[in-house]
Amino acid sequence: MFQSNDSETNSMDENPPDILIPQDDINPGNVPAPVRDLYPERLLILPVLSRPYFPVQTMPVVLDEKPWIETIERVGKTPQHLVGLLWAEEHESDIPTVGELSRTGSIVRLHQPQRVEGKVQFIAEGLDRFQIEDWVGGKPPLVATVSYPQPLAEDEDQKRAYALAIINKIKELLPLNPLYKESLKGFLERFTPEDASPLADFAAALTSAQAPELQQVLDQVPLLPRMEKVLALLQREVEVAGLQTEIQKRVEQRMGEQQREFFLRQQLKEIQKELGIQKDDKTVESERFTNRLEELNVPAHAQARIDDELEKFSYLEPGSPEYGVTRNYLDTLTDLPWGKVSADHLDLEGAREILERDHE
Repeated sequence: MFQSNDSETNSMDENPPDILIPQDDINPGNVPAPVRDLYPERLLILPVLSRPYFPVQTMPVVLDEKPWIETIERVGKTPQHLVGLLWAEEHESDIPTVGELSRTGSIVRLHQPQRVEGKVQFIAEGLDRFQIEDWVGGKPPLVATVSYPQPLAEDEDQKRAYALAIINKIKELLPLNPLYKESLKGFLERFTPEDASPLADFAAALTSAQAPELQQVLDQVPLLPRMEKVLALLQREVEVAGLQTEIQKRVEQRMGEQQREFFLRQQLKEIQKELGIQKDDKTVESERFTNRLEELNVPAHAQARIDDELEKFSYLEPGSPEYGVTRNYLDTLTDLPWGKVSADHLDLEGAREILERDHE
């Protein structure tokens, strides 16, 4: 059962613990997917730390190897390979205490466990809800006495109406995200749209709702209140997905307009340059610097440096980082009042009057 990427595997007891299903009670080679009569009363428990796991899901689960490898090895020795997944809401470490684990979770069948770089991962095939009745010890391997709540009989017309409403909301989501289609395909391989309870759980798992909201759905055993909660989550998901699509379209439209305007401006510049109507920005800047120098009396050493910078500027591309540096340097050099002097105004009496006035 257990696949390892390491050369060594952890040892374990040859005799399975007392929580396991007796071998004679089942046919290990051909076990139908949930069979409530074969669920164990005492169940090995693994935590899920991101989102609650729903009974309709079949997906990978990744955990730290060190604290949970023994649990997974023990699960591997059970006939049906069943384990319970509980969500930990507020956990201070990767080993949540029993008090940090939710009371309602999903019993799953464990497939293809393997070690990968200090982690252990497996495929969890969701089967049913379970609820914690009591804990048997508080450290890994975690074991709990559990029960499997069965939904009560409820009004068939209301169930059908809620189911249709949920299906319609899912249809609204399908065009907005291709991932929804893959999830729906996996669901339909195991269930039909007439299965109201799996449909509600699937729809909840499909949303991006916060983990506490999803746990509230998982906690809700009566079907009609659960479907009502799920409809609210789906409605919000449709609104958020629609808003995301609208924002994306606006951004793409704006980017398209900006790119179109940029290319048109570049084409216009090239056309004007070819016709001699307009000079490019670099030529205009160079002429502006040269025209400034004509009105100045620049010392020979400064003029030599300016000429070097002007020559370098003529070779630089406008998109290069050095282009802006050289342009700003020339702008400063040619803006200085080279050779311009003002007449001195030496009036000591006037200066004394100003100083005394301003320092009274």
